[in-house]
Amino acid sequence: MNRAKIIYRIILSWVPLLLLGACVDELEIESLGSGEEAPPLVIEAVLTDEVINQKVFLSRSSQRLDLETDTIYNPNVPLGRGPRDSVDAESGATVRLFGDDGTTYDFFESEAGLYQSDQAFALQLGTDYTLEIITRNGNEYASDPITVPGRSELTNLYAERATNDNGEEGIAIYVDSEPREGDTQFYRYAYEETYKIVSPLWSANEFRLTDYDPCALPSPTYNLSVVPKEVENRVCYNTVASNTIIQLSTAGNPGGDISKHMVRFIGKDNFIISERYSILVQQQVQSADAFSFYSNLNNFSQSENIFSQVQPGAIYANVFRKDGTTENVLGYVSAVGVSDQRLFFNFEDFFPDDELPEFPFNCVYQSPPESHPSYCSQNPGPNPCPLSIIERVDLGTISYFSTYDETLVPFASCPSDYVVVPRICGDCTLLGSNVEPDFWIEG
Repeated sequence: MNRAKIIYRIILSWVPLLLLGACVDELEIESLGSGEEAPPLVIEAVLTDEVINQKVFLSRSSQRLDLETDTIYNPNVPLGRGPRDSVDAESGATVRLFGDDGTTYDFFESEAGLYQSDQAFALQLGTDYTLEIITRNGNEYASDPITVPGRSELTNLYAERATNDNGEEGIAIYVDSEPREGDTQFYRYAYEETYKIVSPLWSANEFRLTDYDPCALPSPTYNLSVVPKEVENRVCYNTVASNTIIQLSTAGNPGGDISKHMVRFIGKDNFIISERYSILVQQQVQSADAFSFYSNLNNFSQSENIFSQVQPGAIYANVFRKDGTTENVLGYVSAVGVSDQRLFFNFEDFFPDDELPEFPFNCVYQSPPESHPSYCSQNPGPNPCPLSIIERVDLGTISYFSTYDETLVPFASCPSDYVVVPRICGDCTLLGSNVEPDFWIEG
């Protein structure tokens, strides 16, 4: 999940609170979701002192119901056909970054709402930068001046077997850090974790269905064969970005080292560490204002009481309309000094005598009938059999496992010549990519 979607989710959580009467001057409720005006612009940009193509995310807030995290996998429904929301991306904008040293950097829209610098560059310590945006409707915005406050080196990234505050056993991931220059009192951490997935009920063969006509009479016509797989789908890799705000302040101890600060805890039953796991942790040295923004945002998003005293007006966006028009702008533009490290480990490194975490989906053997009554039969009558193989192959919800084996499916009501499994149990590409990442190291 990218940072824009993280902020977008949190902004969605503001709307019910605001509608219940939280009144502050900085955030006018009437403009949220107004049918006559565009919803508030959401800006998220973390610009760094590393030489990369810098990124800016632009979107619009929305009151649409977020179903992405609430949609439960159903083995009988093809993935991608259920309801999914997405960020209302803000396309067609012009984005530029200006430095007070005379530098200018242009950004292009690499995908909807994502603007990327057309050249790799690094922010310089001691230089003030201003981000300027012209939206497709001609409105011009500018950020407050931002500057990289300091640099601190991430000296160690390591994992240990641990128990969290809830008594859950698992693996804790820690960082150590040493300040290098500038003001290094306020830190934020982000990570990307990549884990290996091995299909638990994989077969080297698959079904191939052609010439399928479910409405043919007196019965459906089709050609069903079992052929060797042409696409690797036994081993995959999934990469997920952090979706929480992780911060640390050393205020009161300026220049102090950071020792054993936990950035991630993974329970021992979590599927993502079943095989091999890797995490890339980035440490960001940020300004006091940025630290305050993300602290308030985090407090607001984690509040369990809709009558929380945390006021949305405290969440200040550092972007404004250049013509002085009062407009709600959400999000934040920050300049940070970064340092990162990557870590690999296996489950056995910490729990050598324990069973691997279970696959998170119910993988059962089935032997449904191969075909079904014609969809266009005049008097179909009741069908006591489950959905047929050809119907499920057409929907893409099953994987071939083997020829019929009574020991695997002893009580099949309408058995066929085949044993099948939910596709997610035999095709890892539903959970990740079958391309091994460039950085991946087996061990």
